[in-house]
Amino acid sequence: MAAQDDVIFFDELRRKDVPLVGGKNSSLGEMVQELGAKGIEVPPGFATTSDAFRTYIAENDLKAMIADVLADEESGKITLHKAGETIRAAIVAGDWPASTEAAIREAYRALSERAGQPNVSVAVRSSATAEDLPDASFAGQQETYLNVSGEDDLLAACRKCYASLFTDRAITYRKVKGFDHLEVALSVGVQQMVRSDIGGSGVMFSIDTESGFDKIILINAAWGLGENVVQGAVTPDEFQVFKPFLSRDGVRPIIEKKLGAKEIKMIYAGADAPEPVRNVPTSKAERGRFVLTDDEVLDLARQAATIEDHYGQPMDMEWAKDGVTGRLYIVQARPETVQSRAAAGSLRSYSIGQHGPTMTTGLSVGEQVATGRVCLIESVKDIDNFVDGSVLVTSTTDPDWVPVMKRASAIVTDHGGRTSHAAIVSRELGVPAIVGCGDATHVLHDQQEVTVCCAEGDEGLVYDGYADFSIEDLNLDELPETRTKVMLNLANPAIAARWWRLPADGVGLARMEFVISNSIKIHPEALLHFDALKDETAKQEIEALTKGYDDKAEYFVDRLALGLSRIAAVAHPHPMILRLSDFKTNEYADLLGGQQFEPDESNPMIGWRGASRYYDPAYSDGFRLECKAIHRLRETIGFNNVLVMVPFCRTPEEADRVLEVMAEEGLSMGENGLEIYVMCEIPSNVILAEEFAKRFSGFSIGSNDLTQLTLGIDRDSEKLAPLFDERHPAVQWMIRTVIEKAHASGAKVGLCGQAPSNYPDFARTLVEFGIDSISVTPDSFFRVKTHVADAERG
Repeated sequence: MAAQDDVIFFDELRRKDVPLVGGKNSSLGEMVQELGAKGIEVPPGFATTSDAFRTYIAENDLKAMIADVLADEESGKITLHKAGETIRAAIVAGDWPASTEAAIREAYRALSERAGQPNVSVAVRSSATAEDLPDASFAGQQETYLNVSGEDDLLAACRKCYASLFTDRAITYRKVKGFDHLEVALSVGVQQMVRSDIGGSGVMFSIDTESGFDKIILINAAWGLGENVVQGAVTPDEFQVFKPFLSRDGVRPIIEKKLGAKEIKMIYAGADAPEPVRNVPTSKAERGRFVLTDDEVLDLARQAATIEDHYGQPMDMEWAKDGVTGRLYIVQARPETVQSRAAAGSLRSYSIGQHGPTMTTGLSVGEQVATGRVCLIESVKDIDNFVDGSVLVTSTTDPDWVPVMKRASAIVTDHGGRTSHAAIVSRELGVPAIVGCGDATHVLHDQQEVTVCCAEGDEGLVYDGYADFSIEDLNLDELPETRTKVMLNLANPAIAARWWRLPADGVGLARMEFVISNSIKIHPEALLHFDALKDETAKQEIEALTKGYDDKAEYFVDRLALGLSRIAAVAHPHPMILRLSDFKTNEYADLLGGQQFEPDESNPMIGWRGASRYYDPAYSDGFRLECKAIHRLRETIGFNNVLVMVPFCRTPEEADRVLEVMAEEGLSMGENGLEIYVMCEIPSNVILAEEFAKRFSGFSIGSNDLTQLTLGIDRDSEKLAPLFDERHPAVQWMIRTVIEKAHASGAKVGLCGQAPSNYPDFARTLVEFGIDSISVTPDSFFRVKTHVADAERG
């Protein structure tokens, strides 16, 4: 074999060359050749060919030995671990064919010359010829060696890459996917190192890894070399970017920024060290700040979108930031293999019921619920102790755990992020996982019965004992078309993306107060008047939550805009109707620092709430923060599909005062398509509907409060609960009347209260009244949509 056949530089490779150099290296060549002009920078390098691997195996007489050892493992004569160990030792002990060795040395010298430095530092990565196919990802199944320098060390690293084709995890993965061990060859990619050891690195996907939401780009980032993110050894920063807005001028569509612990970083170890790289703890300053600036996040997101567009499918990419030059590089790209293949017409929904105390929390992987007994294993050396069907609990999951991951009911780890290889494999195997708990191995114990819940959003929860849960399979293809718009009521940004496949006409009610109470947690007045706070404990908690924000009010605006943007993303391009904050005074008082700014009311339900707060000097500066967040959401992030709704507006005069404050903060009716609605939940809204219609774009009926105030029933009263019924003739008269008056005034009217969700057949009545839209909880969407279609058919 000629020397030039053993090695090929990236700029001579294309994606069709998978049989020659594997998925990883062929993809690098494709990007070098096709995407360089589009701003995608790939570090230079070369690949050994699959023919070089087969020649190495043949000239060292290894093929028959490998077949015999694998046959012994298959028959149970030896363990998987022994089989892999035996094969790897034989491969590492082999001699290089002269032509292959010469080709590698020559290519390495050429790469060093191109870099302008002798013995340039390189990353040496395995690339199996069957990997990264549309229906399988061999990510992390073979080894990578970083900061390799010198010809002899490079040849040794290449031998170890060859050997890693037979790690326990790689053998197991090929079994699961049905690949013939002896038909898979291995190419080695040799790529100039990016100085991310003094910069940062990570992984990104051009699709949401949990829900499959195809308009999201997910980016994880940590300090140092990227292996810690890939192997799940750290909890990285997490960013989400809304893909459709990346080409829109003047907007910055980052919709999530989550600071990770980033406990360690991998750096170069130094010339005299036994290994070329080592892990060191990160500093407090590094743990307390993001690895990437907003501009860098958007730059990476645009690169991800460019790569996805070129390949025509969702992609899984690794990136690195050079700490010397600040430049961003793409070091790997492969097809995403789980969500992109999920059935488009079906939706499986898990709902958690009664459950025990929460033992620990982390990042959820896979939107499922599973139960089982804990099997706590600290080291991969002890995986033979794993009990099938148990919940695997360990400190760090990496691909070495694949042999037991597929036998687990769920996986829980102390460390790791949502884009680690272990998380990827968990999704592919259909096993729910919670990663990055921090304390799972300390608070959980062997044989403990637990429930692993990944069905409540970004946060995964481990409950003590076996919880009640239900599973519902929904066939989206069976849903009928309707003239009446059927929308969703959503509050929790963390689970909003779960429902992106529902053919809803938008979000008819997004509750701002959920984001305030769960993400922000602080009373806005406590942020605006922080120095005047008397509660020292609250001050300390606020200081911790607002760390990194020089302006504490900016914390409120930023976190509120980001939280709401995740709901707006699911609704887009349909409208998202955002209800302004509708806390009662007792609920506001429960926020950090809130006691100092809230009166003690005997009946908060009909007290100082809704519109009456927005222009009151005691809260108007806090309301202006809400307006600033909405303005940022619409104008800076780009979601001009967000419309606004004013709750509990008692009189037209009150409406005028609220609209004046909103206009002063850049929220004027009609500007950039802004529509402002009023909640119809007070009898005065019905009686004076014509006057309210002159001021607002339309009405949204809040059936809970309208029932309460029509029937004179405190909706929280257990004693009066049997009398509370949205279907009462008096309430129905109110609903029918406001629809008639609204339409006569040229205004739209919808209903966002709980009645259709509780009583799906109530939707028929609303259609008969001529309602324009009905907004319901996602779990009742199917039933309501069906009732609406039946009513429209008569």
